[in-house]
Amino acid sequence: MNRLTSWTVGAACAIAAVAGLSALPASAQDVAGDRQDLRQDRGDVRQDTRDIRGDRQDIRQDTRDIRSDKQDLAKDTQDIRQDRTALRGARQQLRDAYKSGDPNAVRAARENLQKTRSSLRGDLKDRRGDVRDLHRDRQDRRADVGDLHQDKRDRRADERDVRQDRRDLHRDLAARQASRP
Repeated sequence: MNRLTSWTVGAACAIAAVAGLSALPASAQDVAGDRQDLRQDRGDVRQDTRDIRGDRQDIRQDTRDIRSDKQDLAKDTQDIRQDRTALRGARQQLRDAYKSGDPNAVRAARENLQKTRSSLRGDLKDRRGDVRDLHRDRQDRRADVGDLHQDKRDRRADERDVRQDRRDLHRDLAARQASRP
């Protein structure tokens, strides 16, 4: 029984000591720490704002690149259509040359057909490259949009930290002023 009483009294004294320590006024060190935290969080907010501005610039550039790639793709598609029309014409020219029986006409028609095929292959290759560029630019834009959203979340968290640091600073200053006679 005696042990139980001494344990209870010891626990009550420990609780009272903890309660008394928490009621002590804030020290100058707490206020200085709060000010330092506030400065740091304000700097973080400014950095997040710069990051957001940079992400928006990246998105605008990616949008311009996508627009340019689409124009290149349209031009390549038009070139391919023209080359296919020219290829049909070259085949018809070769048929006509065979019908005529003139070896010089056949040779010229074959060369023309070969040039037309080469031109078509080159335009198809250009178009495939432009399609790859378009996909890459779209992926870059999606990544930049993701970065923008992440930076906005970071800035919101830092703004909450600034508000909390201000509350802590005002609370500590009020506690110091209340403790002065």
